[in-house]
Amino acid sequence: MLSFFAILALLALFMAMRMPIAFAMGLAGFVGLAAQLGLRPALAVLERTFYDSSSSFILVAIPLFILMAEVLTAGDVTRRAISACQAWIGHVKGGLAMATVGASVILAALVGSSTASTAAMAASAFPQMRSHSYSQRLAAAVVSVGGTLAVVVPPSIVLVVYGVLTETSIGKLFIAGILPGLLTATGLAVVIKLIAHTTDQAPKGDPFVFRHAVKSSRHVLPMVALMALVIGAIYGGIASPSEAAALGVMGSVLIVLAQRSLSFADFNRSVSGAIRATVMIVAIVACSAIFSNYLAFTRITHALLEFVASTEMSRTTIMAIIIVTLLIMGMFMDQLAILSLAMPLAFPTAMALDFDPVWFGIVVTKTVEIGLLTPPLGLNAYVAAAQTGVPLGKIFRGLLPFLAMELVVLLLLLFLPQITLWLPGLMLQ
Repeated sequence: MLSFFAILALLALFMAMRMPIAFAMGLAGFVGLAAQLGLRPALAVLERTFYDSSSSFILVAIPLFILMAEVLTAGDVTRRAISACQAWIGHVKGGLAMATVGASVILAALVGSSTASTAAMAASAFPQMRSHSYSQRLAAAVVSVGGTLAVVVPPSIVLVVYGVLTETSIGKLFIAGILPGLLTATGLAVVIKLIAHTTDQAPKGDPFVFRHAVKSSRHVLPMVALMALVIGAIYGGIASPSEAAALGVMGSVLIVLAQRSLSFADFNRSVSGAIRATVMIVAIVACSAIFSNYLAFTRITHALLEFVASTEMSRTTIMAIIIVTLLIMGMFMDQLAILSLAMPLAFPTAMALDFDPVWFGIVVTKTVEIGLLTPPLGLNAYVAAAQTGVPLGKIFRGLLPFLAMELVVLLLLLFLPQITLWLPGLMLQ
């Protein structure tokens, strides 16, 4: 019989061969099940698990939120959001960079994908900052770190996947992510302001013109209203996340049609992009369930929980171990891969220690968000480097003060759970 460590080695081998994480986990889990149960029972478990995990109704929210993001992105949302934010605060030192953060919040609430947000900001905001003599290092770092807001700010796809994997309320996760997302954005703005006043990396932008600022906001207000409507429907208990996502798709289509900013070809590309992204995410969820079933049959999770119950380590120490492990994983893997690999063991451990599942989800999401900025992988830094042409090493150096701020926010979320749990506690059931 193959041991658990042999299956882990097989999983590591598949990943080293650059096999997609979904297939690597599914295949390794199936091999383990076949070794534990025999081929025919393993095939039966495979069939049942794949169907049960991929037919969950809550998964409907994933393609709908992605389609909403694709439609709005194709409808020139990014450029208009950046223009509006720059018109209001671009005239102060560091204003263009802070406007990029503000636009990143709007984009995060509409897109839900970190890499997509980073790519959009790198294409739109980076040239604007460079044209106003911002340093390459700061401009590229700002678009990289701004993109990470899409991981925490609802409707985050990462939060949806966490909710599906752990059977945690996605509605509560969305509402819980609002204050941490705004806290992160505020922290980014503070760091930018400090850099602007202590260096010459962020000079002033164009003079403020009230009429221009109002005019540039005209096309953005419907999108902000749509964002408030989607999140408000979930918060007020009027709609489930899936129903709110459907409302968001309808609203986004109406907005781009009214603004005449989306062609039929663009809409086709949006649907195709949503389908591709959805297939990838559902494959990760289903294959993660196969691997989780293997762990259940080996009783590894049970053994780990018994160890946690018998150890003399405190809850804080065990949580610190989980966080450090996730941070290290973030240096080498993307956020969905981390969730699919870590949650089958980390989530039961956290629940055994009586941590709140919603709070734990936001903390985990914040932790994997930091991984998007840390070398050697630092996925957002790679996306920004590819889009802007700025050397990767220069971007990572520019990210250092922002990483320090991100760690401060993570510590605040760890030691002040009410930042996360206050709004969900007020939700109408």
